[in-house]
Amino acid sequence: MKSPSSQNPDVDVFFVDGCGRCALGATPACKVNTWKEELALLRQILLQSGLTETRKWGVACYMHGANNVVLLGALKHCATLSFFKGALMTDPEKLLQKPGENSQAMRYLRFTSPGQVNDQRLHINAYLMEAVGIEEAGQKVSFKPPQEQVMPEELTNVLNNDPDLAAAFHKLTPGRRRGYILFFGAAKQPKTRLERISKYREKILQGKGMQD
Repeated sequence: MKSPSSQNPDVDVFFVDGCGRCALGATPACKVNTWKEELALLRQILLQSGLTETRKWGVACYMHGANNVVLLGALKHCATLSFFKGALMTDPEKLLQKPGENSQAMRYLRFTSPGQVNDQRLHINAYLMEAVGIEEAGQKVSFKPPQEQVMPEELTNVLNNDPDLAAAFHKLTPGRRRGYILFFGAAKQPKTRLERISKYREKILQGKGMQD
């Protein structure tokens, strides 16, 4: 199925070449090719919803005014609609899933066939309407403060021995600190955690988050 035109060539790149964050981008093995029909159907629904289509983090993002509402993406096992404030949604059909154990705000819908998208079209539209209503009402997700998160031991040791990095890390916004803590701590091996900390040291010193 051909993707509907959005008059937005920058976004069209995602549906052809993927997000560009791995070596599979712009190859037949890219996940956007696995879920091409599902993505086209979901994009059609989103373009008809009144949301503004743009591209952020390499994927299609749909906004209400200046606020991010939902991302359209492709994982290995499914196509997804990820709601930025999904934790605030009522989820009457019990369809929303957490991306991970530590996810506080984001929730997503998963799709594995074109028929599933068509069967759930009414539910998708209802969920989109609720997500827009949350933005219009100015509702905010109450995030767990970074100081309540468990700091990886390796990060604590590095900060204790690197005053410049420690000062920069603690000046980051709570959301950026939280992102780093989760990402560093998600690595199973101490060596990998240290490698991740080293890789992002310059970004932290520049006051940037992982996605900046």
